[in-house]
Amino acid sequence: MGFGRTPHMKFFSGYQDEDRKLIEWAMEVTNISKYCDKEVAKLSGGQRQRVWIAMALAQNTKILFLDEPTTYLDIRYQIEILKLVRKLNREYGITIVMVLHDINQAIHFSDRIIGLLGGKVVVEGNPEEAISAESIQNLYGIELGVTEIDGKKFVLTV
Repeated sequence: MGFGRTPHMKFFSGYQDEDRKLIEWAMEVTNISKYCDKEVAKLSGGQRQRVWIAMALAQNTKILFLDEPTTYLDIRYQIEILKLVRKLNREYGITIVMVLHDINQAIHFSDRIIGLLGGKVVVEGNPEEAISAESIQNLYGIELGVTEIDGKKFVLTV
């Protein structure tokens, strides 16, 4: 876990008080303190993803870039990771920029959506306004239904 502080350490010096505080905070926020004595390779995919996020947080970052943070995770860990990311944004003011290919997860866990096609922005805005049957057609070239259930928008992917 301390690897997240490596770029901030002075040559041949151990962790300073600030380093330890940031490491402990990152582990607590990501709920991985109980894994501190385990090898990362022996953790599940979801646990491992939280470790990588904690390492980034230990650097005291204000912006977190995540490229498909839910890939290869079962649905439980996908939701846990997305809730953690939202918590980091809402409670700690960390700006999150992430790539998600699950359109429904993007709708429900994002404040803004940018849809790219061929490197160009095709759709941009808050999810409720940006996602429609027309924008899905423009982005993916397929017709899919877009509906609301209990006031929340969903793209019908099957």
